[in-house]
Amino acid sequence: MAMSMTDHDTGVLPVAPVPRPGTGAAFEDVFLEAYPRLVRSLTLVCRGDTEAAADCVADAFERAFVRWRRVSRLDDPAGWVRRVAINRAIDGGRRLRRRDRAVERLASVAPTTTELPEIGDRSLVDAVASLSPQQRAVVALFYLDDLSVAEVAVTMELSEGAVKYHLHQARERLRTIWTPHDGVNP
Repeated sequence: MAMSMTDHDTGVLPVAPVPRPGTGAAFEDVFLEAYPRLVRSLTLVCRGDTEAAADCVADAFERAFVRWRRVSRLDDPAGWVRRVAINRAIDGGRRLRRRDRAVERLASVAPTTTELPEIGDRSLVDAVASLSPQQRAVVALFYLDDLSVAEVAVTMELSEGAVKYHLHQARERLRTIWTPHDGVNP
């Protein structure tokens, strides 16, 4: 006779098994129990910003999930998540303070206006825009910034051969799609 999914004595569906000692808590259980409490307490750390607190707690739970085999065996997995969330909130506060100080410093400097260079032929800009992002970057660095192949390679963390390849591919593509105003193809 086939066994049904209910307990034969009570007729009730079985409950999810309780983790055996030493196997750690279930991630979902820790998350459901601790998340609201952690967001509430982190809101104070984040100066009343509930959204920032929720981001910190979510990030901490994401990190815990990736390391759950180890974190679940701790005496207090929620405590580990709490510590990570607090560290993230404190780091975020530091970044905001640095940003605010930089904005204050920049606000005290008289604004300067810098005109962007005019690129003469709009059709060339449109043609370059059709290149792959890698090719656009190589073309811009090589032709507009006057960097050497070696300097472009260092800037983009590519080999010199890769830079030469992207330049060649970009030139070939531009030859097929762009016609300069003077009618002479590059």
